[in-house]
Amino acid sequence: MSDNTDKTSVLLIDDHTLFRSGVRSLLQRNPRFEVVGEAADGVEGVKRALQLQPDVILLDLNMPGMSGVETLQLLLQDRPQAAVLMLTVSEEADDLAAALQAGARGYLIKNIDADYLIRAVERAAAGESVLAEALAGKLFAHVQRGGAKPSAPVSELDKLTPREREILACLARGESNKLIARVLDLAESTVKIHVQNVLRKLGLTSRVQAAVFAVENGLGAGNER
Repeated sequence: MSDNTDKTSVLLIDDHTLFRSGVRSLLQRNPRFEVVGEAADGVEGVKRALQLQPDVILLDLNMPGMSGVETLQLLLQDRPQAAVLMLTVSEEADDLAAALQAGARGYLIKNIDADYLIRAVERAAAGESVLAEALAGKLFAHVQRGGAKPSAPVSELDKLTPREREILACLARGESNKLIARVLDLAESTVKIHVQNVLRKLGLTSRVQAAVFAVENGLGAGNER
């Protein structure tokens, strides 16, 4: 966090100066955010992240020199729990899958509206995963075609209890903790614990990665076992 613990600190890594300026202005109009730094390339971005320890990092995918995915991998080597949101123009399923499997907390398209970006940063800071709604279908189609490598072998499912498999199936459908709690008649706090257990047992770092794993292993809409 920044020195002001009431604010979420944000680092911007993007090679387009004008775009960074616009995002900085947008976030800093909101009293809940503080943009603590900027970087125009991956190398500088990694250095700034180590210095500033931001709560959320907004990272471009396509930059000269080191790519966004390579930058992401270096960022997570030093801070595995960092909330990194890819913010890019690419809607390619391959780019989306590569970023999520590398550990991105979320994937956003640069043409999203301002309110959506604000909510996405808030959710990432709170530990949630974020995926642009228009990309969910592309991600699951990509996985079902076999375009993504499995996150873990099928036998990993044996580590989960029947209830945890139900939770995982809900994650595959993109359901929130609140909705899962209502569907399964559980307390929302109980759902949160189950989700954490699923991620830990499968060696995953985000709900999006769990959703990918679930689809790869046959858990999804209409298939909870």
